[in-house]
Amino acid sequence: MRRAGVSTLRFPVVACEGRGMLIGERAVGLERGRPEVVVRRRATTQYARLALLVGITDALSLLLVSGLAREVSILVGRGHHVHLEVLLLPLVALPVFALMRLYHLSQLSPAEEFKRLPAAVSVSVATMVVIAFWFGFDLSRTWIAISWLFGIVTTLAERRAWHAHMGRARASGALVFRTFVVGTNEEARRIAASLGTGASGFEGVGFVAVRSDYVRLDGLPVIGLPELEAAVADRSVDCLYIASTAVLPEDVARVMKTARRTGTEVRISANMTEILASRLMVQPVGRLLALCLQPAHLTGPQAALKRTFDMLVAGLILLVVSPVWTVSAVLIKLTSRGPVLFRQERIGRSGERFRIFKFRTMVVGADRMRARLDGLNEASGPLFKVRNDPRVTTAGRWLRRWSLDELPQLLNVLRGEMSLVGPRPPLAEEVAKYEEWHYDRLAVPPGMTGLWQVSGRSELSFDDYVRLDLFYVENWSLSYDLFILLKTIPAVFARRGAF
Repeated sequence: MRRAGVSTLRFPVVACEGRGMLIGERAVGLERGRPEVVVRRRATTQYARLALLVGITDALSLLLVSGLAREVSILVGRGHHVHLEVLLLPLVALPVFALMRLYHLSQLSPAEEFKRLPAAVSVSVATMVVIAFWFGFDLSRTWIAISWLFGIVTTLAERRAWHAHMGRARASGALVFRTFVVGTNEEARRIAASLGTGASGFEGVGFVAVRSDYVRLDGLPVIGLPELEAAVADRSVDCLYIASTAVLPEDVARVMKTARRTGTEVRISANMTEILASRLMVQPVGRLLALCLQPAHLTGPQAALKRTFDMLVAGLILLVVSPVWTVSAVLIKLTSRGPVLFRQERIGRSGERFRIFKFRTMVVGADRMRARLDGLNEASGPLFKVRNDPRVTTAGRWLRRWSLDELPQLLNVLRGEMSLVGPRPPLAEEVAKYEEWHYDRLAVPPGMTGLWQVSGRSELSFDDYVRLDLFYVENWSLSYDLFILLKTIPAVFARRGAF
């Protein structure tokens, strides 16, 4: 195969002397007399195949939704029997999805995907409206509304299933980028350590020293920058992860050249671990590149938008769960003496005190029994949690397992004392034990659910719990609230850490 002066030869798997290059699914090209190594990466190939499958399921989901919308339109007398739009929607949507980088699966976080997918479906349906107007065929409002709403729902659900599959694949060793960390300083070592924890999708296979002598670090080999290209081919490396504090601009240029010649992906650390990628924009400043951080303040129009969203959604949820509310109240009255609702003083935004509402799950006078149970506390920091708390009633144990005891807090949301999403409101005695950095979690309104609830709940340490809250404080957006709300549903059904 010949391309633009490049002669490409394919070989079976062999071992080469000298530079120790393994040639398998690789091509060795000659361009202007210089060797160029083009390596087909194991993880890159897997992600490419996976993107194709995701694209097929995207098309099938939208085809199903479009067909359903067509049938409903006909049923209500708003459509005809020409099924052009049924087939056209997937054909329009797939290029839109690709332009919005929804098939760059190795670089797309679930939160960022959640933000882009509704926008992509909206653009696709809007494009369909323009096409219908331009070519003069009927497109009913019923079809537009159903295709838009259910298109978002089905593609989000389908992508959620794919993320679960990718998580299992990474845990089993597939979809993992073999990675060289460029740099040998403390940051580089932290990067290598983080790559080896959990299903990160990366596997550290060595370090690249840019200026210093090199030895083995943390059990991984260290090579010099001049040997990088040969080592990439020899060890089937998929990714080069640059520790930004360890390199100079000229070092980055050499790494980028190697990446271009070998087809290797590149990651560069930003030392901004508590920031969502959706808040970052790249801006050229002279000959440099800068990361612009978008503000995430709950002030002015944003605070008003969050409040409006809370009231509308809380009111809707209250109507939907009213039968559950009634059943829960009956169970509480049948299994123990005392009131149905439990009121307790909590600390809200900026230290303001308010009374929280919950379904009563403990016997009357449980607060006075607390001192006798301190030795059984299973939580860290100022929290108090006991897995088999003897004060919990029979109905209360069931309500806690399904998080139904929290439903009355919808009243707190409607009263403006809480939000649907935010840090959980602490007790005054817990706040009294806070360290200085803990107080930042009180900078926003407390919530019924939050990152803590969808990330393990009572199984997390208190410091991890606070770090999640601070991450939310730093990265608030309405789409992020909606993302957490939707993640709360499977978290409740999984019942992980609920006691």
